Amino acid sequence: MNDEVIYHAREHSIEVQLPFLQYWLKNPFTIVPIVVGGESPETSKQLASALEPFLNSDNLFVISSDFSHYPGYSDSNISDSIMAEAIVSSSSNTFLKVRQKCQEKNVPGLVTAMCGWSSVLTLLDISEQHPGLCYQKILHRNSGDSEYGDKNRVVGYYALGLVQKKSENSEKFVLSREGKVQLLDIARSTISEYLKKEKVPRKDKTSLSPNLLVPAGAFVTLTENGRLRGCIGCFEPTEPLYKIVQSMAIASATKDTRFEPVRPSELNRLKIEISVLTPMRRIKSVDEIELGKHGIYIKEGNYGGTFLPQVATDTGWSKEEFLGHCAQDKAFIGWNGWKDAEIYVYEALVFSEK
Repeated sequence: MNDEVIYHAREHSIEVQLPFLQYWLKNPFTIVPIVVGGESPETSKQLASALEPFLNSDNLFVISSDFSHYPGYSDSNISDSIMAEAIVSSSSNTFLKVRQKCQEKNVPGLVTAMCGWSSVLTLLDISEQHPGLCYQKILHRNSGDSEYGDKNRVVGYYALGLVQKKSENSEKFVLSREGKVQLLDIARSTISEYLKKEKVPRKDKTSLSPNLLVPAGAFVTLTENGRLRGCIGCFEPTEPLYKIVQSMAIASATKDTRFEPVRPSELNRLKIEISVLTPMRRIKSVDEIELGKHGIYIKEGNYGGTFLPQVATDTGWSKEEFLGHCAQDKAFIGWNGWKDAEIYVYEALVFSEK
C-alpha cells in the first residue's frame, strides 16, 4: 500500500467535496489533495510558503474541516461563532489564541473546537500575504439543525469564503431623503404596532426605496426629553435594511436592559434616530480613528463593545477617553483594555426625527 492510500484511508473529505466541484465547475479540472495533520504551526507555515504562489485566479483552494465536536446545540453555536470570528480576523496569531481559549473553557462534551484547524491555519498563513483579500461568513449550521439531529451532542459546520476586498473608491451606500423618511416611519410604526398588539407590521416592498432592500447593519436609538431611552443595533447585514430597522426598533424599545420597556403612553414623547452602518474594518493603529467620523468596536476574546460615531461628538471626549470608556463601560475589559484588544472602525449614516 503506497503512502497516498495510507494517508487518505480514513479521510473522506474528498468524497464530500468532489460532487460539489463537479457540479459547479462543469469543465474538467485537476485536483491536488493534501492532508494536513499534526499540531505544529511551523508545519503550516512551511506548507503555506510552498502553496502561496498558487493562490491566484487560476486555482481554487478548498479547506475542509468540521468545527465543534460533540457539545450541546447552544454551546456548539457559541464555539463555532467564536472560531469563525477568529478566521474573519485574517490573523493566524489571533486564530491560534482563540482556538486555545476555546479548548481551555472545559465546555461539556467539547472534544475540539475545530478538528482540521491546522489546514485552516495554513490558509490564514497564505492569505496574510495578500492584504487585498478578506474572509466573509456565508452559512452556519450544526448537526442538530437536521430533522433527525440530536441537539444534545452535535458537530458544527461553518462556510466561509476568501474574497477580494471592495475598493476604497467603490460607490458608497447612500440613502435618499425619501428613504430616510420611510425608515423613520417604519421604526415608529413598528414600535407602535408591537407595543399594542405584539405584532411586527408587514411592509409592501414595492413601495420602498431600493436601498432599503439592501442588507445593511443599523442601530436604532430612542430618546425622551433629550435623554437616552434605548439603543440597540446589529452589525451583521443578514437581512434587508428595513427589516433590520424593524428588529432593532423593537429591541431598543423592549430589550435594552438598561431601561424599563417603553410603554405605549410614552410613544408620542419618543424621538427616533437611525444609524445605518458601513462594513467594519480592523485597524492597525488608533491613529486611523477620526473622531466624529468613525464608530469603534473593541473586541477581546468573548468581550466586545461599541460606540457610534456621534458619541464622540456628543460627549466631547478625546480619542483616549473615547477608547477608554468603550473598553471599560461597553466591552468590560478595563480602561486600558483597548491597548491589547482588536479595534474595528465603521462609519454611520445618521438621521433622526428632529
